[in-house]
Amino acid sequence: MSTPLAPARPTRISLAVRDSSTMLRRNLLHARRYPSMTLNLLLTPVVLLLLFVYVFGDTMSAGIGGGGPDRSEYIEYLVPGLLLMTVGSTTIGTAVSVAMDMSEGIIARFRTMAIHRGSVLVGHVIGSVLQSVVSVVLVGAVGVAIGFRSTDATVLEWLAAFGLLVLFALALTWIAVGMGLSSPNPEAAGNNAMPLIFLPLISSAFVPVDAMPGWFRPIAEYQPFTPAIETLRGLLLGTGIGHNGRLAVAWCVGLAVLGYFWSASKFNSTAGS
Repeated sequence: MSTPLAPARPTRISLAVRDSSTMLRRNLLHARRYPSMTLNLLLTPVVLLLLFVYVFGDTMSAGIGGGGPDRSEYIEYLVPGLLLMTVGSTTIGTAVSVAMDMSEGIIARFRTMAIHRGSVLVGHVIGSVLQSVVSVVLVGAVGVAIGFRSTDATVLEWLAAFGLLVLFALALTWIAVGMGLSSPNPEAAGNNAMPLIFLPLISSAFVPVDAMPGWFRPIAEYQPFTPAIETLRGLLLGTGIGHNGRLAVAWCVGLAVLGYFWSASKFNSTAGS
């Protein structure tokens, strides 16, 4: 008689994937049950989009040669910057969520369970990236509704633009996770992550860098958002990208690596304490 084969033991990778999927589902359910934070963060770029188009549109569009009652040229200029600002504002919720898990002892409870250690952070990161993508789609839909068009972009350029948004969301999410782990409470995490909203305000999202005062231009030019915005603008509108594409990818990779090691270090140090 042949003996039945013993079931194959799950590998380390399969356990990590399984536990990360469980944590991802938990974070998505948490966001669905408490949507107020997501809605508040999403409304910020939508309100700014409508404000700069319909209140400041005439004045702002005159500066880039797009004056006129339809403000179409300024809408095309503005929307790519607001899409990246949406990514930054959405990741603030990640910092608050991670800090909340820390302060309420949820992560400490997970450590007592037989789960893959990294799955807790991976679930937060993937969940935040998915929320960022949904938020970008919603803000983009508002932009299309008020007149944004990307008729010159090819399918390859659309895919490249989407890839840049996802890569940027991944980079900022890891930074936000590090902020959440380093903050003593959710309120402090929200305050620490506010630069993710303020940095786009001093980038080329609303006005060209050339239109800024000379002393201020380096601040706006050599920060993460400006090259990413100019790259996204070039992909969607068919304008020149130049060196901004390389700078944007370098910023994304650098921030993602920095955020990952920062988050892993803080997570491991708190685990050992």
